[in-house]
Amino acid sequence: MRTTQYVAALTVIVLFAGPTWAQAASNSKPDSSGTSASNPWSFSLTADGYVVPHAEFFLSPIATADRGWLHLEARYNYENLYTGSLWVGYNVSFGKTLSLSVTPMIGGVLGRTNGVAPGCEASLTYKKVEASVSNEYVFDTASKAGNFYYAWPQLTFSPMAWFRVGAVAQRTKAYHTPVSIQRGFLVGFSHKQLEFTTYVFNPQIDKPTVVLEVGASF
Repeated sequence: MRTTQYVAALTVIVLFAGPTWAQAASNSKPDSSGTSASNPWSFSLTADGYVVPHAEFFLSPIATADRGWLHLEARYNYENLYTGSLWVGYNVSFGKTLSLSVTPMIGGVLGRTNGVAPGCEASLTYKKVEASVSNEYVFDTASKAGNFYYAWPQLTFSPMAWFRVGAVAQRTKAYHTPVSIQRGFLVGFSHKQLEFTTYVFNPQIDKPTVVLEVGASF
């Protein structure tokens, strides 16, 4: 019952937070520096479908909202199955040709795993090459044995604007495989505001893990 309540609360927040944020942005008036005009709200919705050997298929959705320095994010089935998390972060970026973007965050984790999680998302881009990482450390409020470090680093090359390939790694406890740090490759395509990416983890074993990702930004 407790987990069901957490999931219901997270669902309500995800469904209604987006329109609320958007309304707040449209009602705001630009100040003398033109903040509202130069930093409008932007949103993204990503769904990862996990095909794991000897396990049931599951979906992990992630929703984000950004306006200037403010970053808001909601995840489900990311830190653990039947677990949601809500995040707030601070966007910082530097450079043009060599561009660095960093978003330190703090989040609350609710569901099968309960805790507090400091995290960070960062990317370094140079022309057609991008290195990025999303990581966090969950402090489990029920037991120190539940503390866990999550990470998803990847390196991509985009020979064309709509196509990218690269290497990826992942450390998670949402599911289990013979290796604790999974490594693999990715192939991605984009069309306007849509992105489609296939990740293959542990290609060296008989039955690798495949993640099918669909994302939209608006």
